[in-house]
Amino acid sequence: MTATMPSPVTLEGTAVRLEPLTPAHLPDLFAAGGGDPEVWRWLGVPVPGTEAELAAIARHLIEDDRHVPFAAVLRETGRATGWTSYIDVPGFDHSVEIGWTWYGRAVWRTAVNTECKVLLIDHALGALGFNRVQLKTDHLNTRSQAAIRRLGCAYEGTLRRHRRRPDGTWRDTVYFSVLDHEWPAHRARLTARPAAGPETARPARTSDPHASDPHASGPDASGLTAGAPVGAS
Repeated sequence: MTATMPSPVTLEGTAVRLEPLTPAHLPDLFAAGGGDPEVWRWLGVPVPGTEAELAAIARHLIEDDRHVPFAAVLRETGRATGWTSYIDVPGFDHSVEIGWTWYGRAVWRTAVNTECKVLLIDHALGALGFNRVQLKTDHLNTRSQAAIRRLGCAYEGTLRRHRRRPDGTWRDTVYFSVLDHEWPAHRARLTARPAAGPETARPARTSDPHASDPHASGPDASGLTAGAPVGAS
């Protein structure tokens, strides 16, 4: 992409706050989803059975400048319940991917996933000036595909035998995207839902520790988000 990766920021929603991922989030994150095979099913990495193993995965995301990872922190409790990331899209101008997403079981089928996606897409296509946001997932992860479609993302195609899963089987990768001119209508629909509804989301408020350099490079790995458990890129 010709645009540089965004700098870490804090994005404020109604139910959730996205904070730059740091080691301080790890105890909460391990409590939320460490050692749970279903949480990590689609992420393409071994299930972290200890906090140290989770820390190694997080460190890769934080230190790799192709990714900008966020911890999803519940505003009600102040505890991190999962993470998600911006990811570079090599070969595309002004595109960014959202992936490496997982959430603990306690927030499955709640507003958390939708709100996180709205915050990230809104920030990418608005403040950051990207013109395309990409999401992708395993062809077997039908819940993730349904969640992505509900956001308004368009199906772009499927790469067959694109990547091996940890068990050695092949996955096809399903691609979706939303463009800058398409997003306002989808955003209005998503943010207009009743506050008590499971898919409620709200526009972002940004707190940027690097406000003087909004396009500074940030961290990486690979993955995607899902509607219920998780998605992987």
